[in-house]
Amino acid sequence: MDETDIVTKLSPRPVAETVSKLTGLISPKGMKLFDVIDQSAEARQVGLTLRETTLVVFGSPVAGTPVMAAAPLAALDLPLKVLVWDDEGQTKVSYYAPAALAARHHLGPDLAGNLAGINALTDALVAS
Repeated sequence: MDETDIVTKLSPRPVAETVSKLTGLISPKGMKLFDVIDQSAEARQVGLTLRETTLVVFGSPVAGTPVMAAAPLAALDLPLKVLVWDDEGQTKVSYYAPAALAARHHLGPDLAGNLAGINALTDALVAS
């Protein structure tokens, strides 16, 4: 995979609000929130500076388990992750393209579809 396999969308909200909205969208979509990692806060704790950067880890065991059963190394990419970050005042939302993940793990169309929900989720996230 290379940088063209990463989807980046622009959020109209600051990082914290975008993260809050994202975490609020996950459960109603039938997914589970596994973790929210405020990477910039972790950097501050060790005396370093990092732009606002938060990683949200989530997924659906119903969708992800068949993927990992068919392609065990897919567990390196699952659960899904969305990076919410500040790029000079613009909040960006980035994640691996589902098609790229499917290609990496040689998934057929049936299992590749299990990863595609991230597109609709992030579309709803960045909608005004």
